[in-house]
Amino acid sequence: MVADSSNVISLSESIPEIWNLLNDKEQSMVASNARIMEFKKNEVIYREEEIPMDLMCLCKGKVKIYKDGVGGRSQIIRMIRPTQYFGYRAFFANQPYVTAASAFEPSTICFIPMNLINEIVSTNSKLGSFFIRELSTDLGIADERVVNLTQKHIRGRLAESLIFLIENYGLEEDGATISIYLSREDLANLSNMTTSNAIRTLSTFVDEHIITLDGRKIKIIDEEKLRKISKIG
Repeated sequence: MVADSSNVISLSESIPEIWNLLNDKEQSMVASNARIMEFKKNEVIYREEEIPMDLMCLCKGKVKIYKDGVGGRSQIIRMIRPTQYFGYRAFFANQPYVTAASAFEPSTICFIPMNLINEIVSTNSKLGSFFIRELSTDLGIADERVVNLTQKHIRGRLAESLIFLIENYGLEEDGATISIYLSREDLANLSNMTTSNAIRTLSTFVDEHIITLDGRKIKIIDEEKLRKISKIG
């Protein structure tokens, strides 16, 4: 973890949604206390059981939120994309982190002390409403994923994960290759299955001409069929 002393990325670009809800005095307070940090690939941002201290916003890169499970297996809970906020729920709940976060690739993150955010929320109803909306959205997504990851068959879970990646990170210039390269283990952890099952199911999708594989690159050939598999479960 390295501090970006040059602060090249302006706060208005780093935290656009929150920044626009602040008055001049609040913006000045945030600017005086915010820190821009650089993380290397796979570097841990926070760990389970740590005490939450900061609101985090991903400026560049990709971050995964995960939880270690039984037998050392990890479950990827969420993938964070640029300008999304994370790490604040535990503070509002007055509890330590129940998940961990790490940089999926080299990433730049803006940190703002949660004590300051809490102080501003007490007088800024717009900012309070923003966090209520964000937490409500995340809860809805989490509820849906719990059902999907426990009730869908392996094919449906993997198809859903691929669609999730498409919708969160988009496609490359060819209009088909998902713009994030996951290891088979990470894809399995995102889909709540073993790595061997993920590999076999990917191979089945290749045989059915739904996708093609090139190392960690996944190219979507038949998105309509993929969505149908996800929906059927």
